[in-house]
Amino acid sequence: MSSTATVPPPQPERLSEVGRVVDTFVAPKKTFTDLRRSANWLVPFLLLVIATEALVLVADKKLGFEKIAENGLALQPKAATRLDQLSAEDRARQMQTVVKVTAISSYLLPAIILIFLLIFAAVLLATFNFGLGAELTFNQALAVCVYASLPGIIKSLLAIVVLMVGGGESLTFQNPVASNLSGLVDPSSHFLYSIAMQVDVFTIWTLVLSGIGFACLTKLKTNNCFAVVFGWWAAWLLATSGIGAALS
Repeated sequence: MSSTATVPPPQPERLSEVGRVVDTFVAPKKTFTDLRRSANWLVPFLLLVIATEALVLVADKKLGFEKIAENGLALQPKAATRLDQLSAEDRARQMQTVVKVTAISSYLLPAIILIFLLIFAAVLLATFNFGLGAELTFNQALAVCVYASLPGIIKSLLAIVVLMVGGGESLTFQNPVASNLSGLVDPSSHFLYSIAMQVDVFTIWTLVLSGIGFACLTKLKTNNCFAVVFGWWAAWLLATSGIGAALS
């Protein structure tokens, strides 16, 4: 009697934290598959924090929060009109408040980003687990969202370069570089402008990475994962653009 030895299947390569970050850009399937082993997302989130805060610091130094606040008001015609109807003294006082709020919210951008990622991860987790029968953990869903957001670092770095060479006079933190369709739309058309601003190279890149990531973890068809991710993004885009247009 002869017996055949059972050969264990090859184990996927264990990636370091740095390797995961690099592979997110060059071999994303490796990164997202490795999240089955460990769904640690601290390193990529810290990189996002550093890039975001660096952009805020450079923008403050090169433009100042008063200019950034004015740029934001230019995209809110109703709010700008209300300010212009005030007396010069009242307008100056109101602008001081706007500048302070702009400065505080700018430095709190990492916290705002984390809250958004937590909400998006929870929505996607519920959709995949309850709607498509996946068995994701919340930490896995959040890790996919954080790693998929890494292209935002490149966007921040590009904005910093533009500011350093003397450009970026119209910068807002919602739209720091011309990587979207907003340049084709009149900013006074708030609803269309908001949608055009989100049809962005880096946003699409992030959504594609998210679809790949959830496909790797759930083993669902990649097209189905893309449909879920892009579907929720479209719903969020229409809702926030509509609310923003009503309040602008």
